Amino acid sequence: MTGYVFDASDLVGEQRKYMQQALDPITTARMEALGVGPGWRCLEVGGGGGSIADWLSERAGNSGHVLVTDVDPDEIRRNAENISIRRHDIVSDELPEAEFDLVHARLVLLHLPERHRALTRMVRALRPGGWLLLGEFDCTWMPVLSAPNEDTTRLFRRFHAGLCQLLTRAGADIAWGTHAYQALRGQGLAEVGHCAQAHPWPGGSVGCRWLHVNSLQLQDKLIAAGLLTAAELDTLRDLLADPRFVVSSYLTTSTWGRRTIEP
Repeated sequence: MTGYVFDASDLVGEQRKYMQQALDPITTARMEALGVGPGWRCLEVGGGGGSIADWLSERAGNSGHVLVTDVDPDEIRRNAENISIRRHDIVSDELPEAEFDLVHARLVLLHLPERHRALTRMVRALRPGGWLLLGEFDCTWMPVLSAPNEDTTRLFRRFHAGLCQLLTRAGADIAWGTHAYQALRGQGLAEVGHCAQAHPWPGGSVGCRWLHVNSLQLQDKLIAAGLLTAAELDTLRDLLADPRFVVSSYLTTSTWGRRTIEP
């Protein structure tokens, strides 16, 4: 069994909204630290809801350009003249080589069984001196910080374990956020860096609403695999709205490296 575990239902838009709210500040802060600015040519792999492409467009300005790729780009809006959108599969489709000052992907390689092949393509797309930036999760980290009682703690742990099991069956590397550092070093990139952070997600917060949507997307798979019942998932969703419940976010990682400038 391989493939993206979250279905392409009408919940995807809501999923992307919460993802952007939770992760865009982390992503853009790292891009600022890398110096993204006027004239940069940027590649956004897996454009999702398009918020990062829009941010890059503003930073790159009229003298720069942003190429957004996605296997299903129909929902991505072109909001500026310096943005191009292309239907593209990073595993099987070629990219321009030595073209971009920045190549960015967020929560893409984690899900791809062929992640190292895709990573090689992204590295080759960098111009000498260009930066690769990956935003990922280490899904093995998600402790419950506070809960109404031990039964609700156990229920959430079962949900998290079930989610990780489904991801792994689909070919995901649930610890990819931690493994990405070694992968970038293995690609021969220079100045490889990494930071990891986690934040509390109280019931009703953006993070818990994101998990609520995930539980709806995965409901049929979780029930079919005997991991949770429909009644337990209903109880879980009540828990995710309860401010007495607080769970840590996944370990959210940023990993970056620079293509060596040829002598």
